[in-house]
Amino acid sequence: MTSAPEAPSSAPVLQVRDLRVDFGDAPAVRGVGFDLRRGEVLGLVGESGSGKSATALAVLGLLPDHAAVGGSVRLAGTELLGAGDRELSRVRGGRIGMVFQDPLSAFTPVHRIGDQIAEAVRAHQDVSGQAARERAVDLLDLVGIPEPRARARSFPHEFSGGMRQRAMIAMAVANDPDVILADEPTTALDVTIQAQVLDVLHTARRETGAALLLVSHDLGVIAGAADRVAVMYAGRIVETAPVDELFARPRMPYTLGLLGAVPRVDGAGPAVLVPVPGTPPAPAEHPAGCAFAPRCPLAQERCGQGDAPALAAAGADHEVACVRADEVAAGRLGPLDVFPVPELPDPVPVADDRAPVLRVRGLAKTFPVLKGAAFKRRVGSVYAVDGVDLDIRRGQTLALVGESGSGKSTTLFELLNLAAPEAGEIELFGRPVGAWGRAERQAARGRVQIVFQDPQASLDPRLPVGDIVAEPLRAQGVAKRDIAARIPGLLAQVGLDPAHATRYPHEFSGGQRQRVGIARALSVEPELLVLDEPVSALDVSVQAGVLNLLRRLKAELGLAFLFVSHDLSVVRHIADRVSVMYLGRTVETGAVTDVFERPRHPYTQALLSAVPVPDPVRERARTRILLAGDPPSPTRRHEGCRFRARCPVYAALGRDADRARCEREVPVAGDGAGDGVPDGESHTAACHFPRVREVV
Repeated sequence: MTSAPEAPSSAPVLQVRDLRVDFGDAPAVRGVGFDLRRGEVLGLVGESGSGKSATALAVLGLLPDHAAVGGSVRLAGTELLGAGDRELSRVRGGRIGMVFQDPLSAFTPVHRIGDQIAEAVRAHQDVSGQAARERAVDLLDLVGIPEPRARARSFPHEFSGGMRQRAMIAMAVANDPDVILADEPTTALDVTIQAQVLDVLHTARRETGAALLLVSHDLGVIAGAADRVAVMYAGRIVETAPVDELFARPRMPYTLGLLGAVPRVDGAGPAVLVPVPGTPPAPAEHPAGCAFAPRCPLAQERCGQGDAPALAAAGADHEVACVRADEVAAGRLGPLDVFPVPELPDPVPVADDRAPVLRVRGLAKTFPVLKGAAFKRRVGSVYAVDGVDLDIRRGQTLALVGESGSGKSTTLFELLNLAAPEAGEIELFGRPVGAWGRAERQAARGRVQIVFQDPQASLDPRLPVGDIVAEPLRAQGVAKRDIAARIPGLLAQVGLDPAHATRYPHEFSGGQRQRVGIARALSVEPELLVLDEPVSALDVSVQAGVLNLLRRLKAELGLAFLFVSHDLSVVRHIADRVSVMYLGRTVETGAVTDVFERPRHPYTQALLSAVPVPDPVRERARTRILLAGDPPSPTRRHEGCRFRARCPVYAALGRDADRARCEREVPVAGDGAGDGVPDGESHTAACHFPRVREVV
């Protein structure tokens, strides 16, 4: 269960006033101010480019030399802005600890983890090298690193991403700081590792009593960790309030839009997500009045005139920079009252007798582990996929989920290869792909299309988007006249202006580029659309529009989607069925409602419990299932259940015979007969001891 916020002390330990950061003529931070009290957690949220990270880095003087910084930053009354490097060096890592977004680049790759933490200790304390090394071991133990004494001798590349981030937190708290600055500390981590890191941050703050500035784009993380929240937009704080107040009664239209755009793993959000129209202004732009006015449905003429509105009291400890905040409060307006949302067709139920578009049984794929320079020899194998089963019918969305390294991407590549797999069976459109001839395989490439994760990398920057959308049509030999006639309709179908067909990818926003990628995939009228993390690179406000588009296209065109994602909140919103993978195997499959509300496999339960909910009251009441360590190496063929090393059910088994079964016998997917859930064969779990547990 997440702890309730602790009462912070009254005196501010960090005071920021009128902070400004300019990169040449581009202001990134425009007059930010806040107080941070000892023991308090302030969450700083907003879209990419809002100035969150620049604010955190400016506090410690870590911005590049060409950045012009103004205003005031006081640590316990001592001014930091304008201080010399020697004075700042005494503060950095001493009184203020920093947790960076990417720990791999923050650690020195040629020094051992323990030596780097010990160096941070000796830089601020007069202790011997041996004492500093012992302190490093104690700190690694504090943040949950297994075998800390042995791990202290490891290099950064020998740690997993979650272990590196925990080691970074150990370094940040090594000298009992007054303030910890955490800049997107969980962004690149799997949800189970994210839960571990947030738990470690909570432990570190409890042990040191430090104040925490938590920068994050994830409103669920902020809801569970913060005492107060400051929402940033275009370099300014536009709303700030205690966490419960802000989530329950937001007053700024931008905050309303962010909250309405977030899909929820508990299914409590709106059926249609709220897309925030437009894009934030570029830093070099200097809009008059409120910077959000061009995107705001409540904007009036006065909103775009004069200076930007200042923060004004809107209740007890609640400040908003909006001239219509009182009207929002009086009308108790929610996201759906402020922002227009598209009308989506009702989903068409998928009958069980529909012919499957894709059927996979026992799929396996290994990669060789080679050794030697001139003459390479195989010394082992990576068992990337080792027992995957999938079924997708026309008009159905199947989500493929799991941690990094679970085999999701390898599964996709095997499917898109359209060739006989190394082991197992793949059937597309009712025929095994291994029986296809060359002509049938070529024709099938038009029936299966993919939308990639990064739209900027997947679009040729040298071609206008009209030519990009036309590429699959040319590959299928469609006549030029027919191609030219279809391009405007395809762009309009995904919500783009057909007149923009002559523009290049860099002239579009991230969400618009992803729409171009979807239009390209739809151009050859596929029957199966593979979506590889299609919204993970997008801000939440843009993500909402793309997800709404995908739901509309599926309903209108009757497409089958194979949707790969690590974001279980997105999966809950868009999928009909879900397949959970762990270390190359399918461990649970079922209708999305069944799996999310009544998960049977302990791994699925841990995944779902780790997903934060953007509701502070509910988030603090939930119980986390923290998994021990990281997934085992796929270079070893594991006997029995490969999840047992991290499994809380296995750890609690009392009978030796039950434990031996998990150690020796590979669990086979079953329908859970005898567990009290009448779901039949539609919900299966590969676990010897499946037990239903509600976690969301």
